[in-house]
Amino acid sequence: MPDYGHDLRFGSFITPQNGRPELAAELARLSEEAGLDLVTFQDHPYQATFLDTWTLMSWVAARTERVHLSGNVLNLPLRPPAVLARSVASLDLLSGGRVELGLGAGGFWDAIEAMGGRRLSPGQAVDALSEAIDVIRGVWDADERRPLRVDGAHYTVKGAKRGPAPAHDVPIWLGAYKPRMLRLVGAKADGWLPSLGYATPEDLTAGNKIIDEAADGAGRDPREIRRLLNLMSEFAGDSVEEWVERLLPLAVEDGISTFILPGDDPAAIERFGREVAPALREAVAAERAARGVTTGPARPPRALALRRPGIDYDAVPASLAGAAVEPGDREYERVRSSYIWTGSPGLVLRPATAGQVAEALTYARSQDVPLAVRSGGHGISGRSTNDGGIVVDVGALDAVEVLDRGRRLVRVGAGARWGDVASALSPHGLAISSGDYGDVGVGGLATAGGQGFLARSYGLTIDHVVGADVALADGRTVRADPEHHPDLFWALRGAGGNLGVVTSFDIEATELSDVVFAVFVHDASDTAAFLESWGRAVEASPRKLTPFTTVFPGQQGYSALAQTFAVWAGDDTDAAVAALEPFLEVAPVLQQQAQLAPYAAVVAPHHNRHTGQQGGLRGHSALVDHLDADTSGRLAEMFEQRLLTMIQVRSVGGAVNDVAPGATAYAHRTQNFSVNGVISAARAAPAERAWDGLGVTAAYLSFEPRFEDKLLTRAFPPATLARLRQVKAAYDPGNVFRHNFPITPA
Repeated sequence: MPDYGHDLRFGSFITPQNGRPELAAELARLSEEAGLDLVTFQDHPYQATFLDTWTLMSWVAARTERVHLSGNVLNLPLRPPAVLARSVASLDLLSGGRVELGLGAGGFWDAIEAMGGRRLSPGQAVDALSEAIDVIRGVWDADERRPLRVDGAHYTVKGAKRGPAPAHDVPIWLGAYKPRMLRLVGAKADGWLPSLGYATPEDLTAGNKIIDEAADGAGRDPREIRRLLNLMSEFAGDSVEEWVERLLPLAVEDGISTFILPGDDPAAIERFGREVAPALREAVAAERAARGVTTGPARPPRALALRRPGIDYDAVPASLAGAAVEPGDREYERVRSSYIWTGSPGLVLRPATAGQVAEALTYARSQDVPLAVRSGGHGISGRSTNDGGIVVDVGALDAVEVLDRGRRLVRVGAGARWGDVASALSPHGLAISSGDYGDVGVGGLATAGGQGFLARSYGLTIDHVVGADVALADGRTVRADPEHHPDLFWALRGAGGNLGVVTSFDIEATELSDVVFAVFVHDASDTAAFLESWGRAVEASPRKLTPFTTVFPGQQGYSALAQTFAVWAGDDTDAAVAALEPFLEVAPVLQQQAQLAPYAAVVAPHHNRHTGQQGGLRGHSALVDHLDADTSGRLAEMFEQRLLTMIQVRSVGGAVNDVAPGATAYAHRTQNFSVNGVISAARAAPAERAWDGLGVTAAYLSFEPRFEDKLLTRAFPPATLARLRQVKAAYDPGNVFRHNFPITPA
């Protein structure tokens, strides 16, 4: 197999001299500016004239933006694998997924022994590297709940905690030459990293043969293993043409796809990146086209066996090939599920641009499987994942930009998390009302409604959306605002999941920095009385106060407890205290506290790993004008009969109800409360009957886990639903976006 079809990459190999410490970082930045993909550093910490490579890589990561970084190669006898794994993962997370792991068994044994390392025989070195790979990958496997245990001859791990997981699937490359080490590359590693001078072109041919045979024997496709090569300075050509003449056979006959240049000469770095790399890419592409070489990432046989029917995996657009995750990929466990629901999609696509979102939709339309769209993955309905279908995950579209501070105009990517939005806006003294938890994604909430901690003072999130960029089912990307596609713009604000995939929102923020955040815990044993009294206190309070409460089974002698979170939208503590004091009278208070804090601290950033740990959820939503005696009594009765395991009430009056019912597809503008009840799985049937007895006429679909026809008429009044069906017919006549709560085209 002379050409393994990998994309070509080019890098530099920099000596970490400490005579002028900044030089190595300057050469790394020059490598990035010249267009190189990779910067690597020697790792010989026993050299008195060298900087510590890992410290240097951390410094360079902070001073570069795009280029990937690696030791070339890191010295295993001096870097315990469990510690190294966490170092790699940490720097990968901090750098945005730009760290690779080149690993070697170590040289210069006298120096290694002097620094506490162990001298290993060739056979021992192979075994040590093999065990180290197991330890490193075990530490990175943060989804595995069992403690890590490795019982090796060289490395023993007894119940270590796993994690953190790196930001991307970090490859492990081995610097290896002897047959046993090469067989380890084929069996376990992701890349082979020899150096010319230590290896000849003939050695490359022989080495590839050993690696390929070992890969086949381990049930792997040899194309999974990238072939890298450190060039020697003597290898340089006098002209670009001479460079290409020398490198082309290595690429198409020996399978080398990453060429690394000794990088201490700035002029050589510039020429290698700006001239040699483009010319070689062009030559290799022409040669591959003539030979019909298959390019792109290889899938191991075990992963191919997990592919799902109805999906043409080979037809994934080239622009998305590196952003596609299949069953069997290491990243699959991280992307398969949502926060609440466990999923098993056949393919997850993670586009990074609006154009790629459109490409992903066009591709997904052509497949005979369900389609799900995900921003943050917090949807209670679980429709941001599926079984055997395709998920388009827009999480990479997460930019937050203040477009016009005077107008408080902010552009937010649909994949951003609201905690990150709050943090980004805080230095500007701005905020957007956005639910109650920072891990929630922008896209789902900003198309459905957005019942947040600032609702009574600010309104719903959708009430301040002034424009959106949308990828449509037919592959177009359009701008929707009052002047462009106004019907679509209307529908996106309340029913956006049925019309397209919003890639970014323009939102008018509010002037806000510090808020008063209060927490009360009440004895809610008399649940009906608590709800009714709490509701009266909310309606009597100033608009600047937005309280939420949750009633749950009590402990230590209490049949029910209620926890209230309340946000006063401002830093006037005296006014906040006056507004909060009535809540001390609604029921016996078991705990109370209030503090002045930035709004960004109330909706703090979180990036949770979504593994469907909640095991699914069943419940219902109701929008009600008041928590009157009848409504409070019925809810309390369901709770006391264990038909409901939890009741949450959000206040949504005030500014929410200033908006005309027909202004957006969210038409419920008279209600003061959004009630959510979580149904007991053991008593689902009587709970459903009891909920229907509430006489619910209005609901918020974001809090409805299961679709039923009657829910559409609760979510959208007749005139709103009729208009939505007309808009649906215009923008999605084929009903591509039917896997949410479906609105059929007129």
